Amino acid sequence: MPGVTFSILSSVLIGYLLGAIPFGLLVARSRGIDIRLHGSGNIGATNVLRVLGKKWGILVFVLDALKGWLAVDLAMRWLPAGTHGAVLNGLVAAFACVLGHSFPVWLRFRGGKGVATTAGVLVSLMPLAAGVALLVWVAVFFSSRYVSLASIAAAIALPVSAALLGKGMYLLVFSGIVAALVIWRHRTNIERLRAGTENRFERRKP
Repeated sequence: MPGVTFSILSSVLIGYLLGAIPFGLLVARSRGIDIRLHGSGNIGATNVLRVLGKKWGILVFVLDALKGWLAVDLAMRWLPAGTHGAVLNGLVAAFACVLGHSFPVWLRFRGGKGVATTAGVLVSLMPLAAGVALLVWVAVFFSSRYVSLASIAAAIALPVSAALLGKGMYLLVFSGIVAALVIWRHRTNIERLRAGTENRFERRKP
């Protein structure tokens, strides 16, 4: 029991600290910009893409996703692969990582919205359900050109696909909590969507 407790506490610590690395802020600073003073003020990949361009936005998305994947991978190595303890460790680290990204202590708990980091942890935990959510994101984004709407739709699709794929209760509850967190972090976007003032990604003219 002490070993399990230690592994869970370690997973929380590893997950939060990895999640709290503000890659969006660091990448933007490397270009001489404080991303918090531009665009929406968010440190996530979407705002970096708008302010600095596609190359840097994609880089931040990949880095934020990688820290989510790494947090889960490291946590699940504490216990034998395939055991309930290993899965629970992964879930704890995943949730801590998303919280760390959304509420980093270094930035007075003002972080990103957790979409890329959530994608990373899901690839480790349940890749098929993550794939379904990704397809939903792509479909909604290219039909609407709203990143926020696509992210909200993907978040809703996650627990639904987890349930349809027969995932265990731990993963189902986790996916529901993560979906709720992502939607809550997009609450201002939802208000702008309803008001018709949300920023849309327009196709560039040739």
